[in-house]
Amino acid sequence: MTVELDLASPISSYTIVRAEETPVGTADFVVIPGASEERIFFHTEVFQDFGGRDLVALLVSKALTDSIRENVTVVPLCPMFARHLRVHGDEFIANGGVFRQPIPDDIGVITRAALGEA
Repeated sequence: MTVELDLASPISSYTIVRAEETPVGTADFVVIPGASEERIFFHTEVFQDFGGRDLVALLVSKALTDSIRENVTVVPLCPMFARHLRVHGDEFIANGGVFRQPIPDDIGVITRAALGEA
């Protein structure tokens, strides 16, 4: 299994892919550019047949590792990202990561992106 990044507009994603190129899960996000780029992670899903293989942790870990490397702020709107950061947030910050809590305006950003208005 590998995790691939697809930077697209308006919605980007990390996709976990099997060796034969079959996608089995995604972590979707919207990029908010600025002085400090932010990525609002709003949906993470691993297909039910593969859910027991801890692939969500692989997706979240890859996204957070990339966020540290690229100096990007993570906004965990997705419950899976939020849960991970509740448990491992101190470690993420100690490794150079930055995240902020979601605010109501973030939902508007996601809605506009989903409607193609971003």
